[in-house]
Amino acid sequence: MQSLATFPLFYLPPISYFTALKEQNYTVQLEKQEHFLKQTHRNRASIASPDGILDLTIPVVKGSKVHTPIKDVKISYDLKWQRLHWLSLQNCYRSSAYFEFYEDGLAPFYQKKFDYLFDFNLELMEWLFKQLKVSPVISFTPEYEKDIPLALDFRNQFSLKKPAPIPQTKSYFQVFSDRNEFIPNLSIVDLLFNQGPQTKLYL
Repeated sequence: MQSLATFPLFYLPPISYFTALKEQNYTVQLEKQEHFLKQTHRNRASIASPDGILDLTIPVVKGSKVHTPIKDVKISYDLKWQRLHWLSLQNCYRSSAYFEFYEDGLAPFYQKKFDYLFDFNLELMEWLFKQLKVSPVISFTPEYEKDIPLALDFRNQFSLKKPAPIPQTKSYFQVFSDRNEFIPNLSIVDLLFNQGPQTKLYL
């Protein structure tokens, strides 16, 4: 049996995540059994704002500590985070070239309530694949494997605390480029909203 690269499942993943997926020909397994890790892209995405990087974080139900499997982590709706995230995306990207092109497809994710973070991220990821016009072959880890060959283990390759070298640093036009320097490796939606159909070629 051929070994597959193992990837975590993120919320609006960074561009480097999709670059890595492409290098695997979009044929990977997603980690479904790992313990939830706080302060990672699993529930946090970074976008461009007038003041630089803006992090959007999905709150999770208290009790989702390190011993909770990622598939069982529940989203908290104590705060109106969906409204906040959608307003942030609108305010930051309304002037971008392609926001209106993707707006109607993305909006429902900020209206429908999902119980589980994993389910929300997965459905959102499927939408992103459609926008990129790629047909991934995705499977899920049946159990947690601690010792995966390093070349196939991407679960800790996109850390917020210790970012790995970004393989894709080619610049493209971003909103607020008149006041901010180019910000590499933001969420894939930054690339989509600014480059539209050219996103796939950029990757």
